[in-house]
Amino acid sequence: MEKKINLLFVDDEQQFLDSMKKQLEVRGFNVVAVDRGEKALEAARSCAVDVALVDLKMPGLDGEATLKALKDEHKWMEVVILTGHGSVDSAVGTMQSGAYSYLQKPCKLDQLMEVLQEAYKKKVMNKKQIEEKQMNEMLKLAQSSSPRDILKRLKEIDV
Repeated sequence: MEKKINLLFVDDEQQFLDSMKKQLEVRGFNVVAVDRGEKALEAARSCAVDVALVDLKMPGLDGEATLKALKDEHKWMEVVILTGHGSVDSAVGTMQSGAYSYLQKPCKLDQLMEVLQEAYKKKVMNKKQIEEKQMNEMLKLAQSSSPRDILKRLKEIDV
């Protein structure tokens, strides 16, 4: 059975959540999709999550509070903020709170894939205490491959 990257996707726009879930699953992610920050915390406690993709503006626990709670509870998890209501202040705030990256909606899928790949790479490097140079050597063969192959190689290293 192929091991996939476990992605927690949190967004209160149900149609967007469902659409992106399908697109990310086709690209090799195992996606747990929830529509509230509180549900994200529950999901992260019940299954292993490698990377979280979190909307900023949500009812209840907003994206920044969700980010902080996820980072507090899950040492190696990387969190990417994806928002349609961005500002310089919110970008700075979330980055200071530990977000790996901050993206504006709409975001090109290729750009999102690259950010998710790099976030997962950082998670693996931190967890395994691997330096950037070492990681690049490990991924050298995969660099000519598709993003899906690179993610697959990262998952192999993470095991």
